[in-house]
Amino acid sequence: MFKIPKPITGYTAGHIVIDLYSPVIPALIPLLVLYPGIGYFLAGLLVSVFQITSSLFQPFVGWLSDRSGWSAPIWLCILTSSICISLYGIVQNYYLLLLFAAGGGIAHALFHPSALLQVHGHTSDHNRGALTSFFVTGGNLGFAIGPVIVGILIAFGGLPALTLMAIPGILMAGYLFMMTRREDPPDAKVPEKMEAVPIAYRPVSLIVTIAALRSWVIMASVAFFPAYLIATEGYSLVFGNLMLTLMLLAGVVGQISGGILSDRYGRREVTIIGLFACIIPYVLFFMTSGWVALLLMVAVGYLTWSTFSVTVTMAQEYLPGRVGLASGLLIGFSIGAGGLGVSVVGIIADYLTLSTALVALTIPLIIAALLSLAIPKGGVRAV
Repeated sequence: MFKIPKPITGYTAGHIVIDLYSPVIPALIPLLVLYPGIGYFLAGLLVSVFQITSSLFQPFVGWLSDRSGWSAPIWLCILTSSICISLYGIVQNYYLLLLFAAGGGIAHALFHPSALLQVHGHTSDHNRGALTSFFVTGGNLGFAIGPVIVGILIAFGGLPALTLMAIPGILMAGYLFMMTRREDPPDAKVPEKMEAVPIAYRPVSLIVTIAALRSWVIMASVAFFPAYLIATEGYSLVFGNLMLTLMLLAGVVGQISGGILSDRYGRREVTIIGLFACIIPYVLFFMTSGWVALLLMVAVGYLTWSTFSVTVTMAQEYLPGRVGLASGLLIGFSIGAGGLGVSVVGIIADYLTLSTALVALTIPLIIAALLSLAIPKGGVRAV
């Protein structure tokens, strides 16, 4: 079993906390549309602003970090996000909500490349996949339990109780502030920049494309699987969201196991097997019902997420000295691009059926699997 350095444990805990705030605005849409003058379009725009600033802004942040050696204070990113998002509980002015969405998104964009740069500095070739997966899965865990916390707070205290969500962010920011102050020196283990090393454009482009296609499937599944269960199986909204949480938790397990296996058997090999293995249970999910379909849904979550941290690590290894850029591309740009594809699924569902739209996602899943075969054998040494 790999040993987890204490700093990585701290950064992972911070990742859990900051990603608690990622699904809050989407979860509040049914309430936001009740505000005077805010309809579904303006409420959706708040989600889009957060998504664009948090995801598509990350590659630039990573590039800047690699080029200048600067990284954002991780504790400040968490503090900013927690305050911006928790204020949704008491603020009803739309322009302020828009500003808070942008502020929270920028905080997320700054956090991920900066934190992954620190994590990378505490890894080596023999444990990088496992330790990176440990950090990355923290975000998925936070994303999975965030909506549950929102629902509990609002159920017991109404929308103003959402301000209590600032508490974990403030506490975690304080802990990380003290942790980074104790490091001597703080950036001693951050890898040196290697600007002279040429970029391996072909494999990096392949990995980013694969990640974007996979994110398209993941984001659409997260958005529409509960609605599919409700429409086809007659399950309640509570049960549908419960199954979504189980699927995301299975994804957490998949990421950790995928990272560990990639250290032993290779990043490329685990990516290929994980992507191809996901196709069959994904298709069977729409051909079955009852408990079989529910088990397949959990399997889909495990397999689709099992290659996530592996591709992040691969991108870092193909971009030595550019860890921030690699992290921004894989965690930021690819997820943002996949999230934008969710609207395509919605359009198809409006014109045809939700089942047809979701089954059609088999196509990008197959393309991603086929593209993984083109990743050079032997990893970085083969470029």
